[in-house]
Amino acid sequence: MGKLNPWEGYLEPCKVFGNLYFVGTVPASTHIIDTGDGLIMLDSGYQHSLYIVLHNMYLLGLDPKKLKYIVHTHGHIDHMGATQALVQMFGCKTFLGEPDKDYVNGVLPLSWAKELGLELIPFEADVLLNDGDKITLGNTEITAVATPGHTPGAMSYFFDVTDGKETYRAALHGGMGTNTMKAAFLDEYGLPYSCRDDFIASQTRLADMKCDIYLGNHAGQNKTPEKIAKVLAGDTKAFVDPYEWKREMIASRDNLINMIKECKL
Repeated sequence: MGKLNPWEGYLEPCKVFGNLYFVGTVPASTHIIDTGDGLIMLDSGYQHSLYIVLHNMYLLGLDPKKLKYIVHTHGHIDHMGATQALVQMFGCKTFLGEPDKDYVNGVLPLSWAKELGLELIPFEADVLLNDGDKITLGNTEITAVATPGHTPGAMSYFFDVTDGKETYRAALHGGMGTNTMKAAFLDEYGLPYSCRDDFIASQTRLADMKCDIYLGNHAGQNKTPEKIAKVLAGDTKAFVDPYEWKREMIASRDNLINMIKECKL
């Protein structure tokens, strides 16, 4: 999916709920929080899809010049490939889970750029996050929750969104993919198999956390296209489901456990 032409992964942008927006693409999701004192971007996406993200922001009345923070779920190129360009254009401050710092600056060849046939545009994260850290801007406070597995520095983020009348708890998962936990990948780079145990523990922990709006960093994880269609048809609460998060955390955990038992990973 990462090798799609950008326009082949286009999705209509939409308001997820209140001050939270989807402006990304099918291959890699990008969300925007309007804090009232500037914009927070959650994952910047591929460098070759940046024009779509900026176009979608303009369509929703979100001025890219008001971007203040870029918060990353993890250090793979599909979630941070466009970051350096945005930093150069708008002076954004960048946030990343500390264990992934050498993924994004190119010290370690683990950004998944080689696997996707892309060239990394490296950057140094301004703020390196650890479990429980808070990111605050305007009316928004984001809690970072360390959820290693997909990468050692994968971070999930929890925050409130509001339309002025109702408030919901949103959560963005740090990384659901099992591709980096396959034996072939771990062996190639000399990485520990314990990342699988880390992922299982992460999902178990996350399942018990409150979430009304489940956000994936890939559109298929939380059925983003289907929900966007409902929003565009007039359903302002298409993304609201207080049970989806727990259900998906448990399902992804159990899926990995079964794959390991069946030696399919």
